[in-house]
Amino acid sequence: MAPASAGAAPLPREKPASLIAAEAMSRLEERRVTTTRVLPSTDIGDLVDARGEVAAAPSGEVYSSFAAAPLPRPAPAERPVIVAAVPVELASAPSGLSPSAVRPNAVAKDLFGAMRSPAPLAARSIGSYAKGCLAGATALAVDGPAWQVMRLSRNRNWGHPQLVDTLQRLASDAPALGWNGLLVGDLAQPRGGPMTSGHSSHQVGLDADIWLTPMPDRTLSREERETMSAISMLKGSSELPGADRGVDPAKWSASRARLIRRAAQDPRVSRIFVHPGIKQALCRFETGERGWLRKVRPWWGHHYHFHVRIACPEGSVGCKDQDAPPPGDGCGQELAWWLSDEPWVPKKPKKTDKPAAPAKKKQMTLAALPQACTEVLVAR
Repeated sequence: MAPASAGAAPLPREKPASLIAAEAMSRLEERRVTTTRVLPSTDIGDLVDARGEVAAAPSGEVYSSFAAAPLPRPAPAERPVIVAAVPVELASAPSGLSPSAVRPNAVAKDLFGAMRSPAPLAARSIGSYAKGCLAGATALAVDGPAWQVMRLSRNRNWGHPQLVDTLQRLASDAPALGWNGLLVGDLAQPRGGPMTSGHSSHQVGLDADIWLTPMPDRTLSREERETMSAISMLKGSSELPGADRGVDPAKWSASRARLIRRAAQDPRVSRIFVHPGIKQALCRFETGERGWLRKVRPWWGHHYHFHVRIACPEGSVGCKDQDAPPPGDGCGQELAWWLSDEPWVPKKPKKTDKPAAPAKKKQMTLAALPQACTEVLVAR
């Protein structure tokens, strides 16, 4: 292992946050939060809103509005913090690699993907969202009062304690917004770093995916959490020429918009990524203060979940924030481009063009990550 540079910030050792959380969770009384269907609905994914009369969109298109629901209660100033617990099967897993096994030219995703428990260091996000690692991670409990974690076999329910707290607070607010609870997808691996599949970001424990499928009024089995599919909110494929890339009114609902708005209103949240069609629906939904829409950014995919990203927490030396979003609500010309064919439909090659040889994807090595990530890997 390469020696640390003189200017490198030390990684202080302490009792792992995950073990502190486990002790605290054992003292909490488990409870379930449910909501009642108050209006008939043909949308299996909507627990509160019913489809209303068809209304004309500002652009002249026709889309569905939804029956009025009670106004959501404002978030209370003081809310109890629900501490996450380490899943029992991971609590005693071996941790830390041998320094001799950590080579600078090793493929980083292989090293970090093999780690089953967090680094017993002070909580710290290191590097950037797509090139970094995580010390002192906390596990989001696989079952909470108003959330359930999906795809448990991936072991990606780890994050910086600030991310875990952000998700727990959003979950506690969800029922008042007409949303039964959160189905939570990937956060990060126990020590962050590049993932073996699925994401280029989610490396520093500050990203989380939240499904747009509502949580049922029962605890899902482990098998259901592996096989259940999330529901796309779109009318159809975005890759077809001339496609309508908007949301399907039989699937989308105002309760989903309220949930995303509440997430964006958390001052720790720096960005939320959604499909452009969902961004369009949010632009139409908001009739009051629109400042939160600036954080909601259109991106490829993200039509069955929304991606929450928080800013670098205090004390995370070496964590690199993303630049602030552009000014404005993002509902104008930029969104129009995202809804056009240009980002989605591949251009037909000219007959004279020779087919390009497929480029081999270069694997990120440990040497490409901040030097402190080596210490995260060997900590035990």
